[in-house]
Amino acid sequence: MIDYSVTGAFLVGLMGAGHCIGMCGGLIGAFSSQLPRSAKQNQLALQLRFLFTYNLGRILSYALAGALVGGSASALGMLFDMDLYLITLRLIAGLMMIVTGLYIAQIWSGVVQIERAGKFIWRFLSPIASRMVPVKTVPQAFVGGMLWGWLPCGLVYSTLTWAVAANSASQGAMIMTSFGLGTLPALLSAGVAANVFGRWVQNRTVRFVSGSILVIFGLQTLYIAIAQLS
Repeated sequence: MIDYSVTGAFLVGLMGAGHCIGMCGGLIGAFSSQLPRSAKQNQLALQLRFLFTYNLGRILSYALAGALVGGSASALGMLFDMDLYLITLRLIAGLMMIVTGLYIAQIWSGVVQIERAGKFIWRFLSPIASRMVPVKTVPQAFVGGMLWGWLPCGLVYSTLTWAVAANSASQGAMIMTSFGLGTLPALLSAGVAANVFGRWVQNRTVRFVSGSILVIFGLQTLYIAIAQLS
């Protein structure tokens, strides 16, 4: 059986490329332009090594956040009627999947409002993150990527609700890792490649089809939850 949360999370990351490039394109561009240069190493290979390390740190932060909320939901489940608790989480996850699908299909952008919730956390992390630029070493790139993972993002927070509904630290981490991997093509692309990829994911038909798939995932999740109520 397909795990729709993991599949959907990857699709959100992949098709949310326009949002990712809009939010993080300037950040990744500044990071890339200030990387150290070496006459002894191929510059492209050096740049890719830093970029992959940076994104590894970012995806690890997503996985940690997923494990944290998924594990917390599992612990809280001990305080409530388990069946009703899981059904409630599934209903929330289904609704958020539909809302995210509507955003990707460019029908409704309400999910972006969720970003306001993360500005409080980023207020404390931003000064630390600013000290990471310019990045001079690979370990510094990894730490910078981990901090970047906490940048307020409506798509991240929406996907985190699926991690909550997973009711498991390991499943929550898997969902958020899948989302992070989906964002890689957009954030690793550069120059012409980024423009080509960006145009493809911004194609109205592609966005509508992808968003519709997520809405279908969400509707099925709601159907399962409602069926369990009866």
